Amino acid sequence: MGTARHPRPPELENASLEEIMDRFVARFGDRVPDWNAFSDAHIEGYHRAQHRFIGAGASGKHNDAGIVPAYNFTLSIMLVPPGQGNAPHTHEVEEVFFILQGRCTVFVEDEAGTRVSRELGPWEMISCPAGVIHGYQNDTDEPCYLQVVLGRGRPDVAGFADQSLFDRREAHLG
Repeated sequence: MGTARHPRPPELENASLEEIMDRFVARFGDRVPDWNAFSDAHIEGYHRAQHRFIGAGASGKHNDAGIVPAYNFTLSIMLVPPGQGNAPHTHEVEEVFFILQGRCTVFVEDEAGTRVSRELGPWEMISCPAGVIHGYQNDTDEPCYLQVVLGRGRPDVAGFADQSLFDRREAHLG
């Protein structure tokens, strides 16, 4: 027999192994693509679907059934159709874009609008530091799947660099 060297979280102290597996395993086939996860997702150029796995991610939607609870990070898979991406934004924590399938152009930019971009393919990634304006764009004619990880179990809603998008985000959550 082995010895657990670290304590379980209080809510799992008396959970059975079956209960843990039922709550902490998520399959892609059970995820429902959410095309309305983000306030900018209805704008041409920013259409994308989020497949939530762990936590709420940057959408701010924290109570979706079937989502694995987040403790210290969130994880989702984004489906980004050709010609689509997300609006330049920041977070209070780091955000990772890890390309699973297809190609995607990732970028960072400053407040003057200067942008530096890199095209990434499968098994390549960018880690965007907190407070750095960043995003991605699928400039190909094929869909792209990317894994998104945010460094907090309940991150704040994305801070869009564009003031009109920033103003719309609270209405989207309501």
